[in-house]
Amino acid sequence: MKFGSIYLHSNPRPWDKYSEQRLYNESLEQIELTDKLGFDYAWAVEHHFLEEYSHAGAPEVFLAAASQRTKQIRLAHGIVQLPMGHNHPVRVAERIALLDLISNGRVDFGTGESTTAMELEGFGIDRETKREQWQEALDAITRMFVEEPFVQYEGKYLQMPERNILPKPLQKPHPPLWTAAGRRDQIKLCASNGLGALSFSFIQPEEARSRVEEYYSIIQSEECVPAGFNVNPNFAITIPMLCHEDEETAIERGIDGAHFFGYTNAYYYGFGQHRPGISNLWEDFEKNREKMGFVRDTTSKKGEPSVAQLVEEKAGSLRGAIGTPDQIRELLRKYEEAGVDQVIFVCQFGRTKHEHICESFELFAREVMPEFQEREAAHQKRKQERLGDAVERALSRRKPPRISEGDLVVAAKNNLPSIARTRN
Repeated sequence: MKFGSIYLHSNPRPWDKYSEQRLYNESLEQIELTDKLGFDYAWAVEHHFLEEYSHAGAPEVFLAAASQRTKQIRLAHGIVQLPMGHNHPVRVAERIALLDLISNGRVDFGTGESTTAMELEGFGIDRETKREQWQEALDAITRMFVEEPFVQYEGKYLQMPERNILPKPLQKPHPPLWTAAGRRDQIKLCASNGLGALSFSFIQPEEARSRVEEYYSIIQSEECVPAGFNVNPNFAITIPMLCHEDEETAIERGIDGAHFFGYTNAYYYGFGQHRPGISNLWEDFEKNREKMGFVRDTTSKKGEPSVAQLVEEKAGSLRGAIGTPDQIRELLRKYEEAGVDQVIFVCQFGRTKHEHICESFELFAREVMPEFQEREAAHQKRKQERLGDAVERALSRRKPPRISEGDLVVAAKNNLPSIARTRN
């Protein structure tokens, strides 16, 4: 099983003039540390207008900075919002390709359709058509990665003439593709498009097992027709994490941040009536947390299983992997047994202190991570045996890229034989 951390850039009030600068610099320091510790991924979200919850409007800039401070860790968009009002496909293709070049091929490209009313309405995006826009944009972007030149596009939402989209990514045919899969119905969407699944809902291991099985069964079926020109068979989940030798200390340091995440997530995706520049979510959270189910006392009781072993789907149980190394190890073994490919930790949230996050990463890497890394090669081998030639069959169902007359030599130089086989 692989491990990553995700950065939403939570920034609760009150703010001072250095709050955001400090937030981003600390996040970069954390990624630099996890790179040295042997973590596999650093994820960055894209959100707009979501005060206190996520100050993350330009993830491509943040990941570009991270690329120059790291050497091994993969730099992943989780996710880029693709409806046309958010990002034009050409600009997305250019940014991803350049990030892939300057990071020496370490980019993973997650996409999504956006959900919150604050964002959709802010950009004038129709909720009823946002999935269609996502599908069309992803089709165009993946073609932009491989076609030289990009053949004109006549879609419902995107119309553009033939142009050569530059630069091209280092990874061929393009970086691995993912998409957000918070709800169960979105698992089918991920798998049927050959995309890695980013499960952003906190699910317990038993539920993860059923979703993983459903995901991989679709990957192996004729339903899988890749949205891009590779298949990325991977299932990732997100959970809060704060590791300390003492359980009470771990809770004291991490639970408020985890609960603030849950509260603000529910606020923007559900009950909130936000007043831009006026609403104070941290103040509201402190007043209403228990009423909303975010009870602070989550310590285990004698004779009962540790709460760190449980990840329930109701709001009041957002403890996840906040606990001791032994508690976290036991929880992660259950996810591993369920077939989860990657666990992504939510650590930087609320007022969780930077130094506590760094200490947590170091302890986790020293006491918990090694045994899972030792089993990763065997996991990949089993997965390969299970998938067999399913990936090749899926790719054969994907309509190949298009080329213009006279461009067969260019296609051959770019090591894209699938392009050379088609002239339409």
